[in-house]
Amino acid sequence: MSLQDIEIYGFDYDYTLAFYSSHLHTLIFNIARDILIQEHRYPEGLREYDYIPNFVIRGLHYDVQKALLMKIDAFHYIQLGTVYRGLNPVPEKEVIAMYEGSHVPLEIMSDFYGKSSHGHTMKQFMDIFSLPEMTLLSCVSDYFMKHNIDYEPVHLYKDVKEAIGDVHVRGIMYRAVEKYICYAEQTHAVLRKLSKNGKKMFLITNSPFDFVDRGMNYIVGKDWRDLFDVVIVQADKPGFFNDRRKPFRRVTDKGVLLWDRIHHLEKGQIYKQGNLYEFLRLTGWRGSKVLYFGDHIYSDLADLTLKHGWRTGAIIPELRKEIKIMNTEEYVHTMTWLQALTGLLEHMQVRPPGGALNNKTNLPKFNIFNAQFGSLFRTYHNPTYFTRRLSRFADIYMASLSCLLNYDLQHTFYPRRTPLQHESPIWPEQTSTGAMNIPFQSHSTTTGPE
Repeated sequence: MSLQDIEIYGFDYDYTLAFYSSHLHTLIFNIARDILIQEHRYPEGLREYDYIPNFVIRGLHYDVQKALLMKIDAFHYIQLGTVYRGLNPVPEKEVIAMYEGSHVPLEIMSDFYGKSSHGHTMKQFMDIFSLPEMTLLSCVSDYFMKHNIDYEPVHLYKDVKEAIGDVHVRGIMYRAVEKYICYAEQTHAVLRKLSKNGKKMFLITNSPFDFVDRGMNYIVGKDWRDLFDVVIVQADKPGFFNDRRKPFRRVTDKGVLLWDRIHHLEKGQIYKQGNLYEFLRLTGWRGSKVLYFGDHIYSDLADLTLKHGWRTGAIIPELRKEIKIMNTEEYVHTMTWLQALTGLLEHMQVRPPGGALNNKTNLPKFNIFNAQFGSLFRTYHNPTYFTRRLSRFADIYMASLSCLLNYDLQHTFYPRRTPLQHESPIWPEQTSTGAMNIPFQSHSTTTGPE
């Protein structure tokens, strides 16, 4: 993907242009917990639970009927040791008995957008805002089990989902944004750079205008709207990309909805809802000259790349922490040892009968990333289901938009050529024994899909 070919840059807002402190997740958790107690009549004892910042990671699956949270790899296999009921791990033998192995059949996986339909499937949590939701589900399950309270898991899932939704719908979180918004890692500098180079820019977000306006005033300044050619709020993604029925509606600075028919999308105006087909008709911005950034792989990126041919960029804030860990001496040593051990196991399997090698040697578990679920991107050897979706729907991915400041706008991103299973490795660092002699290099925070 060459940036020279990109003429129009589009952006989501939350966790793309604006970032928030972890205290916002605590707020969401606390409010949703209190809604469960006050409005859904859940036990008062739930107030004993506080948000646990590092308990879960994004991309996990939740078995709605079994009330189990787990990590699944790119090929639908559960990573044993990462299945949790409440706040406690489920023994591997019990997991294998429940699923008759560790494979999750396609028919009970979540749908295209990671959603659970009718309580009969698994739900995949892909949104950064879903971290408090997963934690609340785990805490409530933990309370019920500790107090021997019989409960229907489907009801619990739906009640927690509704409580979390109420936090957003009622605007409680939006009113408190100033306390939690962080300076968005040189977002302003990125937008200025694109504007100076004559690039068109637009914003499509599900958040309301007042929320976006206060945040962008803080990040960029009161003239932030001058940088964007089109601003669309409360877009209702992913419906925005598929539903042709909703027309655009103009919104005044005070939030008043106007009734006039929209014939042009004008700079300086604010629009609500609408749909992508009307957007394409009114702007003419089609195909690979458009690059859109978002943090939600399904809601922001999937339809754009599959149906409309836009280029897509995923914002993955967790990359910063994971890359930092990958450059530690502990990680380098563990990976070198793992590669060498794997190579030896492969080689020694062909020894004649009577050999003493135990090829079931335990390989290290990478809880260096997260104590419960490990890395966002990998299971033991395979990519995670999250990584598979990321590689499918994002042309590039990065920790934040500030990474673009490292690249000239003529830069071309090339996908790394990794050998297939039947191809012989060409470079020495791609052989298991060669890995011991190659120093570990720093990873770029901007990278193309594998």
